[in-house]
Amino acid sequence: MARDRALAAAAWPDVGDAPPVLVPVGSTEQHGPHLPLSTDTVIAQAVAEGAAGALPGARVLVAPAIPYGASGEHAGFPGTVSIGHAALDALLVETVRSLALWAGRVVFVNGHGGNVPTLDAAVGRMRAEGHDTAWTGCETPGGDAHAGFTETSVMLHLAPHLVRPFGAVTGNTRPLGELMPDLIASGVRAASPSGVLGDPAGASADRGREIVAAMVASVAGRVEGGRVDARGRLLEPGVTSPGRRA
Repeated sequence: MARDRALAAAAWPDVGDAPPVLVPVGSTEQHGPHLPLSTDTVIAQAVAEGAAGALPGARVLVAPAIPYGASGEHAGFPGTVSIGHAALDALLVETVRSLALWAGRVVFVNGHGGNVPTLDAAVGRMRAEGHDTAWTGCETPGGDAHAGFTETSVMLHLAPHLVRPFGAVTGNTRPLGELMPDLIASGVRAASPSGVLGDPAGASADRGREIVAAMVASVAGRVEGGRVDARGRLLEPGVTSPGRRA
């Protein structure tokens, strides 16, 4: 990331007057036998950095990533660290309240699906308090659910040195909608002993580069558009509410 956008690298006189701040939110959780526990955090950080660089106008700062999330469904695998919804909620709320003392708009860029209910609740509450905050996800339409082709490709692009061989890795390829009741009731391990929901076969850095570029463009467009739904989620340009276009 360019040094002038990295909040962690700034001294206080460098911060400027009410800059917008993107806050990556990830997780520390299993991503199969071939991807690192930091996968969601790496992706959220990269997308936030890319979006900050793509946005026109005032300089956008990127805060250090929040590396822990609500990952209870992955608790059956060693290495997973889940702080749960209550602790994550408190962390998000206090992050906004603190940033609001000097920052402009605060946008969380989320890389882990398990964080979504807490982001909805925390951001909605902060907006009700009058804070200029919102959130958006690193979405990949049509991508597989977890540690499959999509995330493996992205990590081959962003951090290939952290990707282990995956030629023999198998996962549960049933649609996420079908798997969800089992995931809620028994966790990921019961549905997929490898921890993979999808299939990493054929993943490539070239495809990962394309996926990341699409994520960055989507997040930048949402942030620039600035419109949110009732939960504080940023909307795509031209969308008036989820599922409806202007």
